[in-house]
Amino acid sequence: MTTTKRYARTPPGPSRASALRLLAVMTRDRLHMMTSAAERYGDAARLPVGPKTLYLFNHPEHAKHVLADNSGNYHKGIGLVHARRALGDGLLTSEGELWRKQRKVIQPVFQSRRLARHADAVAEQGGKFVSRLRARAGDEPVDVVEELTGLTLGVLGRTLLDADLDGFDNIGGSFAAVQDQALFELESLSAVPMWVPLPRQMRFRRARRHLQEVVDQLVAARAADVAGRDDALSRLIISAGEESDPRVGRQRLRDELVTLLLAGHETTASTLGWALHLVDDHPQVRERLHAEAVEVLGDRLPVYEDLHRLQYTTMVLMESMRLYPPVWLLPRIAQQEDEVGGYRVPARADVLICPYTLHRHPAFWPDPERFDPERFDKNEMRDRPTYAYLPFGAGPRFCVGSNLGMMEAVFVLALLVRDLRLSKAPGHRAIPEPMLSLRMRGGLPMLIRPLS
Repeated sequence: MTTTKRYARTPPGPSRASALRLLAVMTRDRLHMMTSAAERYGDAARLPVGPKTLYLFNHPEHAKHVLADNSGNYHKGIGLVHARRALGDGLLTSEGELWRKQRKVIQPVFQSRRLARHADAVAEQGGKFVSRLRARAGDEPVDVVEELTGLTLGVLGRTLLDADLDGFDNIGGSFAAVQDQALFELESLSAVPMWVPLPRQMRFRRARRHLQEVVDQLVAARAADVAGRDDALSRLIISAGEESDPRVGRQRLRDELVTLLLAGHETTASTLGWALHLVDDHPQVRERLHAEAVEVLGDRLPVYEDLHRLQYTTMVLMESMRLYPPVWLLPRIAQQEDEVGGYRVPARADVLICPYTLHRHPAFWPDPERFDPERFDKNEMRDRPTYAYLPFGAGPRFCVGSNLGMMEAVFVLALLVRDLRLSKAPGHRAIPEPMLSLRMRGGLPMLIRPLS
């Protein structure tokens, strides 16, 4: 139900004459555009960007209204709509009854009882990952983000798909090409036909074919063996088989698996990369992390019960996601006219909730650029509005895999800081790259030293 009132105001913002300039800024530096708008116009801004007008809302109550209280009025928006041409109609981009059906199929895989069952596999993969990095210790830097991508894909295969993804080459590279295309779709507003032989579109077509081959092989290997199995791959195969049109079923199965592979590894790899960057810049945090890992784990792998014991490790990751939220933008399209925080939102307007700027709101985060894991001490969190912190979104479309991703991040970070000293290569600057997730431009080259 909408709440529009005749006296609702129009949010402040630049004039329509600035549209082309803002479009150039969005193409060149999206984070700067968002942060500048929040600093200049406050909690609500109207941004004419090319042929569109974006409505940026930057207050916890605004986020609560758009993402939760009136979520039915707000469908997936700019960026994700355009990403559909790259990703298809998976859980990330679908809407309405299709989305509800897909969510119902996949939701049981992430239940708490299953999380405990996956803990040993996550810990085992984390231990092997640390051993691989230890073997590469020396004076040559290692791109840790690239290595983390391989790790998180491996964990996803073992936990959600009950499959081994190690035999597939360059899945991470194909997803990078898909993200690049999705971003191009956003910047060009899908104005460039897919057949135009631009280098990035040709890379995307190759990547899409590769990912479709990967999911087709996964499906072919499992199709005759789904009875009695309850992993995500088996559930999706069964669901696709229930479609009246087999072609529709096959396409939806492909879309869901490609989306699951992307969303299931990208955000966790991003979170861990930013955490390692920040920990390297704060030696006192690193020392406390190391002490906690040694005290809780000793020389063994983590178990499920360690999750609540690794409290400081969890706080470090939460603060890392505050500064560098893996999902940096939550775009929506208003289906009907609405009012948000006393401001009018026209029907079909592009509405943005930006965790990157919301997590830096000075009214809720004192000294917001400072890295301070103590912000997530239980006493500190008590009086902070729930919707001031949205690393996994909010409302009905809250990230379904958030608990599994956090367990993986906590286990892996604890193992890394216990056994290794990772330091950024001299002169390297970590620069955020806002794609579908908040990536690190150029990766994260780090020098590796064993601690024992």
